[in-house]
Amino acid sequence: MEQPVWNFEQEPWDEPPDETSINLRAYFDRMPDEKMREYRLEWTDQQVVEWDGNFRDDGGLMIACCEREVEVGEYRRVLEAAVRYRSR
Repeated sequence: MEQPVWNFEQEPWDEPPDETSINLRAYFDRMPDEKMREYRLEWTDQQVVEWDGNFRDDGGLMIACCEREVEVGEYRRVLEAAVRYRSR
């Protein structure tokens, strides 16, 4: 896999990071730009879950090496920061 030129994982944090928050940023770093550009702020949580396609039936994101569950609220907060970061 070719590494991206940007590195969202290294951007400033709003809160102290843990293993899960670092892995979630890495997840977005590796998401194709084309997919990121499809994201819409006005989508419902369910539309975000369907768009991503990696959420389990119980509502958690399927992501490796996590200490805790990533629910759609945290996902959206971090995703929207990633979208803003990429649009610079």
